[in-house]
Amino acid sequence: MTYSSPRAWLTGCAVAASAILLTSCTSGSGDGKATKDLSSPAASGSQAATGSSEKELTEQAQAALTAVHSGKMVEAGAERVTDGIHTEPSLSKGKTYRLNLVCVGNGSAQVTFTPASTGTETKVPCDQSVMQQRITVHKSVHIDVDGAKGSTGVIAWQIDAI
Repeated sequence: MTYSSPRAWLTGCAVAASAILLTSCTSGSGDGKATKDLSSPAASGSQAATGSSEKELTEQAQAALTAVHSGKMVEAGAERVTDGIHTEPSLSKGKTYRLNLVCVGNGSAQVTFTPASTGTETKVPCDQSVMQQRITVHKSVHIDVDGAKGSTGVIAWQIDAI
């Protein structure tokens, strides 16, 4: 694949890295502990189908973020809605950033900030629409995105310096 600009190349790298990170984050830990019995063929087939649709949802979410990307990317990631996002990004105090977030699947998710003055608590529907919010950093920031009960799919996020 050939990219015509450094920005396109970086965006492609970010999408690839996010997909790799999501895959590694969702793989088994290898510690022998399992929450489900995966020994039955039905469970294994179901898990494979979920992994495939999860990959497709992640690709859709990443594509939606790529379409609205602006500024210099600072941090990005993707997680299952059921896992949520809980991050303390390395952001510079006194700077303003744009949080781009998309949820693809069913239901909704809630975005909260600590401290609350960083941004506005927002409900995000899992309908592929991209939520953009300007955030201003006064001290270290914690961002939480939690799926509503029964929500499924993938949440992808990106923070851009503006």
